[in-house]
Amino acid sequence: MVLNQQALEIAIQTVTQQLSHSGLPGLQEIRGLPVYLFDSLSSTNQTLWELLDRGTTPPIVVIADQQTAGRGQWGRQWQSAPGGLYLSLALTTNLAASNSAQLTMCSAWGVATALRSYGIPVLIKWHNDLLLLGYKLGGILTETRLSQGQITKAVIGIGINWSNPVPETGINLQSFFETQPTSPAVTSREMLAAIVIQGLRSGYHYGLESGIDNLRLSYQGLLFHQGASIQVNGNPGIVKGVTSRGDLRVGLTSADATDANADAAIRPEIHLKPGTISLGYPQDVP
Repeated sequence: MVLNQQALEIAIQTVTQQLSHSGLPGLQEIRGLPVYLFDSLSSTNQTLWELLDRGTTPPIVVIADQQTAGRGQWGRQWQSAPGGLYLSLALTTNLAASNSAQLTMCSAWGVATALRSYGIPVLIKWHNDLLLLGYKLGGILTETRLSQGQITKAVIGIGINWSNPVPETGINLQSFFETQPTSPAVTSREMLAAIVIQGLRSGYHYGLESGIDNLRLSYQGLLFHQGASIQVNGNPGIVKGVTSRGDLRVGLTSADATDANADAAIRPEIHLKPGTISLGYPQDVP
């Protein structure tokens, strides 16, 4: 069922007040933000680009109850069954093309931080997934358009599992709420949409206003794999965080490193760009 426009407008006002009280960095008042609601679309990102091509001025939001051709990282199809939240936000920006991963970093941090304000302990799986209790709650897909080496427009698409069916590695918010001893703080998809919209916008503005390094440090505090041991082309390493450009920082270790000599075995760290490695999920490990 498509979201209720009036309920969404009320939720945006309520959520903005609540997040202001919680001190969400980068929070902005929302006035006159066009929000287009649909029952079913092939892709909210695609529809948003079509609106931009027809001359609609950002910021704009498109929300669908279902996507028939949603997609995620690595070109994978994103399951977009009815009952989830599928939302895309268009922004005008002037970011260097080489810093495009910052948009996803800011978005993931903003949405995770906003949801955590409502008692939902979301963490970030580099570089574009949101995890809850180690399971995938949502994913982000950022698309951009360039002019002379600068990003002039960006569309940030996000899917959040609300009550829709999910795979074994996934979780939806309704099943999470059922395990909690208190009543859920997020009571409708309209409220969830308002939280996500403000999360996306606050992440973007916080990165601009306070500098990406301040956001990066906070982002690392929510990074699910921070300090985890991983393999890079068969070589063992430890996740040390992210760079200001959104690359993954990995300290490679010698294969025979032990607890006693691990520090001495650390080699110069490498930086991995988004899309070059998949960190996987805890459920992927036998």
